[in-house]
Amino acid sequence: MRKQQILIVDDEEVNRVILKGVFQDEYEIIEAANGEEATAQLEKEHDIVLILLDVVMPRMNGFGVLGYMQEHDLLEKIPVILITGETVIDTDDQAYSYGVADVMHKPFYPHIVKRRGKNVIELYQNKHHMEERLKEQEEEIRAQEKKIRESNEFMIDALSSVVEFRSLETGEHIRRIKYFTRIMLKYLMKYFPKYGLTPVQVDEIARAAALHDIGKIGIPDAILLKPGRLTPEEFEIMKTHTTIGCDILEKFRENQTDEFYQYCYDICRHHHERWDGNGYPDHLAGDEIPISAQIVAIADVYDALVSPRVYKSAYANNIAYDMIMNGECGQFSPDVLECFALAKEDFFNIVEVIKMFSFS
Repeated sequence: MRKQQILIVDDEEVNRVILKGVFQDEYEIIEAANGEEATAQLEKEHDIVLILLDVVMPRMNGFGVLGYMQEHDLLEKIPVILITGETVIDTDDQAYSYGVADVMHKPFYPHIVKRRGKNVIELYQNKHHMEERLKEQEEEIRAQEKKIRESNEFMIDALSSVVEFRSLETGEHIRRIKYFTRIMLKYLMKYFPKYGLTPVQVDEIARAAALHDIGKIGIPDAILLKPGRLTPEEFEIMKTHTTIGCDILEKFRENQTDEFYQYCYDICRHHHERWDGNGYPDHLAGDEIPISAQIVAIADVYDALVSPRVYKSAYANNIAYDMIMNGECGQFSPDVLECFALAKEDFFNIVEVIKMFSFS
């Protein structure tokens, strides 16, 4: 097996000979008489575990080598012990500012150089192994998180599909709500930093949006499948799908993170609340309504308008847009309406694409 390499850089041959004698039993020794030779060796050698570097040399000094290593991100990978005849404190300070592992002064004692050199090699290799192990652990955690996320995604799709099969008005509604929600959230994240949304939260809220109507599982067929408008009494029963959905979600709570469960709960319960307090079931108003539910609410209303129902035809995109902006479908927050305006063309495009292709 090939030995690990130590690069000795010194214009004095006698120093190179002494240092080579210290390490050659355990390491392959590479020599350079100046900084230019040293950088050339760094370009072609790939198993260097330590550099013993002189400062004062012709054709690029030691700090020139350190500058080269810094520029090529090598100082984090290969430790450097600066061995110098300089006794000026500024030299040491400059060396440490580059990130060298140690500074030794000439004349040096070979056994001390050997001990410090091996200690530095061991320290860097342990650090490297620890970083590799942490990277492996991070990849393992990500793989586990991906598996859990895919499992959750399957359960979400399965539960929401139950509603699709039961409700004549749902169809691709749930899939579109996820698209619309994600688009709105991206505009909210970009233009309204006060909400503090992150890409991870955007993803979780968009996934949670699929469960907004899960409570319709508990609505009687006579009401859910009624081919016409509901009576006031029937509508009161239909409104309970918000709280029924929360009862269903509670049974799955232990398998979800607290944050994801809260998004699911807020959206399920509050996606019919309105900014002026005239929504249901809790008559929340203004910022009392979670922002996740506010976003899903406008997406839900828009999709209902542009989709055909047994009791109405689909509205054109621009008409549906104007109805929402004019307050004909309930009051929404100014921030959410601004995001909706920004997302207008995106919404229109999604509807037109869905008309052209089947996503079932």
